[in-house]
Amino acid sequence: MKQDKVSVSGGVLTLRADRLSSQDGYSTANPKPAIWYWSGAVHAKSTVVVNDQFPNWEIRGEFKAPTTRGTWPAFWLTGTQSWPPEIDILEFKGNTENWFNTFRSSSDVSTTKANVGNAASTWHQYRIWATKANSKDVTVHFYVDGDWKGQHNAAGFVGKPMWIIINLQMEGSSGSPGPSGSTTYQAQKIYVGRTRAS
Repeated sequence: MKQDKVSVSGGVLTLRADRLSSQDGYSTANPKPAIWYWSGAVHAKSTVVVNDQFPNWEIRGEFKAPTTRGTWPAFWLTGTQSWPPEIDILEFKGNTENWFNTFRSSSDVSTTKANVGNAASTWHQYRIWATKANSKDVTVHFYVDGDWKGQHNAAGFVGKPMWIIINLQMEGSSGSPGPSGSTTYQAQKIYVGRTRAS
């Protein structure tokens, strides 16, 4: 990820991925694919923690997300101290199907898919409502443009701090070869809210 691939103008965050003229080594993550793109990512400085003090969280944003083969935009939460937890609010893998995922482990995953046909050209809102279900578990509701799409049990997520990340990966799970030129991923109106227990 490269800092010069991130820009903000008029309240819109733009991440850009550029195809390289030659390979830039290999990824450190399995299966260690060749790196053919430089792209951008942003991470929130504050963490999301569902706990007794703040049992309810709403996280949302509006996005124009690329959906062509080889593009892999995401808006997600991941553990700051360990993995899992992971909650994917937006994740497109080279087509118009958004993947809402909750990873409890690498083999214990809940997935809900929602087709967003014009995701690349039109602003759409992606949202979660996360609430403390009991002393260990979090219930997560997923929405696109205000329409409820599914509910996952985030078992064991209570008290685990998570970063919010917006990033644009290329190829990998989204297929290859990716685009030959530049790709952009845009975000606006990002909101993170929590409710204090009464």
